[in-house]
Amino acid sequence: MNIPPQSPTAADVLGCVQQRWDPTVTRAEYLPVGFGAHHWRIGRESNPVLFATLDQPSTSRPAPTFERAYMSAAALTASGFQGAVAPMVNTQGTYTITLGDGILSVTPWIDGRTPTFAESSAPAHAARMVKLLSDLHQSPIPALLPAWQPPLDPAFAVALKSRLALSWLDGPFGNSARDVALASIGQIEDMAMRYADLAERALAAKPSWVPTHGEPHFANQMIVDGRLVLIDWESFALAPAERDMLDLNPKYRSQLGSDPDMLELFRLEWRLAEIDEYTRRFQEPHTGDEDDVLALEKLRREIAGE
Repeated sequence: MNIPPQSPTAADVLGCVQQRWDPTVTRAEYLPVGFGAHHWRIGRESNPVLFATLDQPSTSRPAPTFERAYMSAAALTASGFQGAVAPMVNTQGTYTITLGDGILSVTPWIDGRTPTFAESSAPAHAARMVKLLSDLHQSPIPALLPAWQPPLDPAFAVALKSRLALSWLDGPFGNSARDVALASIGQIEDMAMRYADLAERALAAKPSWVPTHGEPHFANQMIVDGRLVLIDWESFALAPAERDMLDLNPKYRSQLGSDPDMLELFRLEWRLAEIDEYTRRFQEPHTGDEDDVLALEKLRREIAGE
């Protein structure tokens, strides 16, 4: 997120990290990166040592799910998987702490770089990503790893249509967002119906599920000393392997083996979840800040399937 939250403040985050993870750190600096969570660089003097993330729980992803996902990522690393930057356990023996309305976690600061979108699509990088995902999918399943559940209610489109019947007047982009969604509500209803059918099929094949990262796109990849690793493990879950394949070129996707219907399932899940998140954002009070501008553009693109 580009705009830091009003609460907790950087001082609040620093105090929590000092109390629960490392009493020697002295500063917290907000980082305008990613979308959907807030991040801070935690350091001693001018040296970064930790990376703090504040996630927002929701009805589809309650607070205990974050703890189990992060604990499982640490267990995955302990089992020998080399491709994860896992969260750190705190003085309470947990991986998350409730801070304000969010869930705070901490990982070691990693000196590396995120590949560009173009680089991530290049053959050499894609081949490394296939190997990384193959290793992940064949890893031992952590005991407390959450199992994927369809995050969208089967009546999602019905509920959205009901919300669209109202005016959205609590912010400058409310009715613009409403008009965008309303113009495509028939398409959204078709997508939701297809999604529900595919989700039912996926649940029936649960014995074949594997550990999946959930969002292994280029922005959640880092190259560290020539090694490719994945960050942001809050979506870690037991699920169909196709959950991790959406951003792979079909040429490389075939090396992992994939079911076109399951690929469609997770493509629809992403689009519908984004539509749900952004329509809720603009139905509620908002200011029209930089993050709202970006969210409105993302809503338009997801509805258009771009």
